[in-house]
Amino acid sequence: MAKNPERRTALLDAAIEVLTDEGARGLTFRAVDARAGTPTGTASNYFADRDALLAQTAARVNERMIPDPAHVARLMAPEPSRELITQLMQDLVRRMTAERSGYLAMLELRLEATRRPGLREELNRTVREQFDENLRFHLVSGLPGDADDMRVLYLAMTGLLVEHFTLPEMLSDTQEALDALVATTVERIFPTG
Repeated sequence: MAKNPERRTALLDAAIEVLTDEGARGLTFRAVDARAGTPTGTASNYFADRDALLAQTAARVNERMIPDPAHVARLMAPEPSRELITQLMQDLVRRMTAERSGYLAMLELRLEATRRPGLREELNRTVREQFDENLRFHLVSGLPGDADDMRVLYLAMTGLLVEHFTLPEMLSDTQEALDALVATTVERIFPTG
């Protein structure tokens, strides 16, 4: 297997774009090479098989979606409150919107995982680790709510993001409307008092 990390990252970013535009069935080594602008056969030198390409693409999507720690630190400057949770969730939606290809690629990977046990196992592990880390962060930060509230928030936000990316006009057609919907979601899950 080839060892150039920059080329591997470029191939994985190309794979994300292929997933976004063509779905999992369109993700072939040839399609990745074409999207990356590399000679035919390059991707097959970096990934042992399609399963390896799918798993490493999922890992790359996760890398791209993790917020910069300095950005999180700036967001966490105010005192813990329901309003801060709202700001954090609005920021999440903005970050995912900026990383649209990555989010849509992850949806494709999740669907493909229903047919590929190895990919399902990998996604279960990584998504669970991220959820557990987010839950730990929430509780340690002193934000309102408990583990059950966070589970409900996770489900509400993942549903909101799926709607936002697949049928954007269905719930909100402007950033302001989307921000308001996020605020309402947080208010219902974390009532005052």
